[in-house]
Amino acid sequence: MVDETFDDLAEGSSVGAAQRVFHALSSAPRRKILAYLSASGLTAGEIADRFSMSKPAVSQHLSVLETAGLIRREKRGQFVHYSLIENNLVNTLNGFVQEVCPIGRPIKKESQARARAKDLP
Repeated sequence: MVDETFDDLAEGSSVGAAQRVFHALSSAPRRKILAYLSASGLTAGEIADRFSMSKPAVSQHLSVLETAGLIRREKRGQFVHYSLIENNLVNTLNGFVQEVCPIGRPIKKESQARARAKDLP
């Protein structure tokens, strides 16, 4: 059996896109990152601070999520800011799942509280 990699798939292929999304969502840390980004963007360092893994490992997870089209990054000065791509159907479904998930719900609430705090003058 031939093992197909993401690089072997056509860039615009919907099968390749679906595989990248499912691969991204197959990891608990990546689902947690999506929950942290559900209501507010964070820097790479702020995301890494929430995990007990190396910063390069967190960076790899962020790269997988970005390649899947679930998050975007924006360089602002010396910091890289990450945010959810909200109009993505997968993120909409993930948001629904987070409401009923015992792990995702508290993380999403933390993200919402953080977003409210940022909006205060």
